[in-house]
Amino acid sequence: MTQALLHTIQSPQDLRKLNRAQLKTVAGELRAFLLDSVSRTGGHLSSNLGTVELTVALHHVFNTPYDRLVWDVGHQSYPHKILTGRREAMSSLKQLGGISGFPRRCESEYDTFGVGHSSTSISAALGMAHAARLKGENRHTVAVIGDGALTGGMAFEALNHGGFAGGHGLPDMLVILNDNDMSISPPVGALNRYLARLLSGKFYAAAREGAKSVLRNTPLYEFAKRFEEHSKGMVVPGTIFEEFGFNYVGPIDGHDLDSLVPTLENLRGAKGPQFLHVVTKKGYGYRLAESDPINYHGPGKFDPAVGLQKPATAPKTTFTQVFGQWLCDMAEADERLVGITPAMREGSGMVEFEKRFPKRYHDVGIAEQHAVTFGAGLACEGLKPVVAIYSTFLQRGYDQLIHDVAIQNLPVMFALDRAGIVGADGATHCGAYDIAYVRCVPNMAMLTPADENECRMALSTAFQHDGPAAVRYPRGSGAGVAVQPGFATIPWGKGEVRREGRRIAMLAFGTLLYPAMAAAEKLGATVANMRFAKPLDTELVLELARTHEALVTIEEGCLPGGAGSAVLETLQAAGMTTPVLRLGLPDEFIEHGDPAKLLSLCGLDAAGIEQSVIKRFGAPLSLVTPAAA
Repeated sequence: MTQALLHTIQSPQDLRKLNRAQLKTVAGELRAFLLDSVSRTGGHLSSNLGTVELTVALHHVFNTPYDRLVWDVGHQSYPHKILTGRREAMSSLKQLGGISGFPRRCESEYDTFGVGHSSTSISAALGMAHAARLKGENRHTVAVIGDGALTGGMAFEALNHGGFAGGHGLPDMLVILNDNDMSISPPVGALNRYLARLLSGKFYAAAREGAKSVLRNTPLYEFAKRFEEHSKGMVVPGTIFEEFGFNYVGPIDGHDLDSLVPTLENLRGAKGPQFLHVVTKKGYGYRLAESDPINYHGPGKFDPAVGLQKPATAPKTTFTQVFGQWLCDMAEADERLVGITPAMREGSGMVEFEKRFPKRYHDVGIAEQHAVTFGAGLACEGLKPVVAIYSTFLQRGYDQLIHDVAIQNLPVMFALDRAGIVGADGATHCGAYDIAYVRCVPNMAMLTPADENECRMALSTAFQHDGPAAVRYPRGSGAGVAVQPGFATIPWGKGEVRREGRRIAMLAFGTLLYPAMAAAEKLGATVANMRFAKPLDTELVLELARTHEALVTIEEGCLPGGAGSAVLETLQAAGMTTPVLRLGLPDEFIEHGDPAKLLSLCGLDAAGIEQSVIKRFGAPLSLVTPAAA
């Protein structure tokens, strides 16, 4: 499909000049461009194909960027990026130095709020709406949230606040529920379109408010109010949102611009909190993605004419797969095991576990706080909960980690996927802080396996521990070490020396053991695989400090408060002054890009480790030429 009209759209101002027929043409061209672009770069596809018409309608009706448009999660914002001056930049999507896969305030004035995690849009939009009121600005605020993100408690906290005036007055804001988990059959669609126009129109709003003012001080007021709620509840599923204080409109077909545009135009003039229920289909317009929206959610590069293909050679086993297999094996061996995930079944490797142990599998939705405390409740009753959660998502349940798990010293195990650099998803998903935020909590343990086989051993070790423990492992594959069956464990709190050397001792935490080993071969250094960030093997640390001139700690996590800090604390407590070089992620947010390249830029590949050691402690004699010596 040619994209002649789309290429005339340099900003939403151009979009607002078009008529309805032209908008439909733009939507078709936009969908074709999106499919071609993502197939070349990789990225989120299904969710973005589903929001094409909604995005076109929003930018056509509202005066963005003056009117604020807030996207939830952000993996449905590609059409928004394309229509707001970043069409040509899509070729650099998620690449180092290129544009982000999520909205970012520093990237465009149209990205009003930076996102990556879910359920934040309503809170942010509510803040913007109240700010406009305080500043006397007549601007509209719109939040777009998916049905999955609406499972997050924060979204309902914002709805509760948004419909409650208090002493501040009700904000003029619109919340759009992008519901892509259901569909509207054709007969119902026409009725819903009629209802949406009726419920969002000025006549209905005026009649409703007029009736309220007339009846307010009469016995009929409460009866009329309840009759209205129940009448709307019979034809639209919006009673719950009405109870929050929002005027509910919908559901309407989110792929029908003839429905979307007039409904949004009506709601643009409405006062107070409004709620529009829009139904879309993931992968809409691309048959393969429609039939398999999960696998097309975040594909790599592919041929749109062919679709996703299995690789010619079997890929290396990922850490996520190691966890998934271990979880099934351990559940078979121990009926106390219960698996918990906050809406990340595929990402955390729990698909097979759900099939084999459905009664012991719990997807709690995007509710990380609940996931942690739910696990604590299971542990109170003698079960062994395993919370499979991304490192960066556990941050959202940190209070529960401390108060509900650690204080009570409950045996809840956390499988922290995506620890360290994640690559294309960038700062919002980078697992940089888990060592630091877990290590400082009493009763908590943190295991840092170096490879796939040790990851299985670490999982078994943490599961058998009678207290809370976390196992961190990165996205993707590791050194390719064969995974041994069974439930072998690691001696609690003990590291191991992997290479004997002299002068310098490297203490590696996690998968950076392997680049450390490569650097040590050139430096003639000792290498220890520490295995635990907490409890730290203090005996090994002190022994290495006594027998070497200097220590080097290496971790794929933040340096402030990290494993290297634990080593320094140990030396200080023992009154030792052995110099320590700490290598890890810098005190800044890591951008999106190829993980290997990002590690190199952080100086955490073999060459970077070698150079850092030489810069700090000088080259070993074996690397010094006779002339230089």
